[in-house]
Amino acid sequence: MLRYLVQVVQNLLATGILAALLFAALYCGEEAGGWEAARKRKARALWGCAIGAGASLVLAVLRRTTALISRGFINLWILSFAVISGILYILFQWGLLQKPLRKIPFLKNRPPVAEAIPDYVSALLLGALLFYAMPTIFLYPTEFALAGESVFTTDFLFKLIGFTAGLAVVILTVLALYKTGRAMPEPFLRVLLTIALSVNICNQLTVIVQFLLARRIIPMVRWLFRIIVAVSSYNFVFLYVLMGLGFLLPLAVFIKSFNSLPVCNNPAEHRKLRFFRRTNRRRCLTVAAGFALSVFLFTFVKSYIERGVVLSPAEPMTLAGTEIIIPITQVEDGHLHRFVYTASDNTEMRFIVIRKNAAAYGVGLDACDICGPTGYYERKDGVICRLCDVVMNISTIGFKGGCNPVPLAYSLRSGSMIIETSDLENEKARFK
Repeated sequence: MLRYLVQVVQNLLATGILAALLFAALYCGEEAGGWEAARKRKARALWGCAIGAGASLVLAVLRRTTALISRGFINLWILSFAVISGILYILFQWGLLQKPLRKIPFLKNRPPVAEAIPDYVSALLLGALLFYAMPTIFLYPTEFALAGESVFTTDFLFKLIGFTAGLAVVILTVLALYKTGRAMPEPFLRVLLTIALSVNICNQLTVIVQFLLARRIIPMVRWLFRIIVAVSSYNFVFLYVLMGLGFLLPLAVFIKSFNSLPVCNNPAEHRKLRFFRRTNRRRCLTVAAGFALSVFLFTFVKSYIERGVVLSPAEPMTLAGTEIIIPITQVEDGHLHRFVYTASDNTEMRFIVIRKNAAAYGVGLDACDICGPTGYYERKDGVICRLCDVVMNISTIGFKGGCNPVPLAYSLRSGSMIIETSDLENEKARFK
């Protein structure tokens, strides 16, 4: 239960903060007289969210039903799209692209079309953010019970409660943040949103470069690799920075709510202003409580969850030249077997082997594209991800996708399993 609570909040909160700031910035001027324009902005932004959520659901179904979906490449395109959309939105927000747009012949005589382009960019940005964050959320309920298990169990109920509670924490915090943001002036929101988007773009670029380096799509440059490793090791800092930026909104609104009330024409207006200020203070406290609970989940609760999982020790193997030799009799019992290989730069790399059926073995690194080198362990005849508690379908180990171990090629020869050390050397960056 606690594991799903932590994972849902951790995966959705950053996207929720950005969405709340985006929506607040989009609608902050609607009461100044632009009701019709605000209505159109709402419709476009909501359509962007709907398309992003719908695409996430389709991707989640494909990832669940087929092994042909490479999450790494899909995320590469989604994040690239989100980075471009984020940069364009920032430029539009500061009025740096409006004049060049009006000089385009097609848009020169169509002011309504030119004015709507920033709204479409914001809608695309919202869609891309949700498309990246939501597939994992949609997949969590499919992990509550193994194939053939009943959903009418205490374990299933606890997991469902944790999942639902995580969604509730994020939704309540994000809605309160959005409502709070609408009480702030547009210049303040613009600056805050620009900084938040810039921080998120830096995080997204780090993930993109990390994937490109891992796949050798770009050359391995030592200084760049060191930067990516350092940033990846402290990836949680991006989330805390976003939370800190988001907290500035309720803090400013809360302080502002204690200013002297303006002179009112009648007692009814005075009561109305006092009501709005009380409501804003409650929203500020809701955001603060949501952020405080999130920090508690990411620190104490997460440490508590991960405290008892100890990886099994490495088993012996034979290293002959460029080959690792493991006797089949050592791994044919259907249980998880862990091995450690020391790379050329002294990096210790773990990999696992498990027999899937009479003719096939699941062989992969003790790491995945999503959770990194946190490792897997065996529980009740199931293989579990140590970080996110996802139960692996043993028949899919050795294939790409989801939280599966990164596949590792092998061959069978003379009653032994043969693994080339070069295949491990190519992946040693994952364990640094």
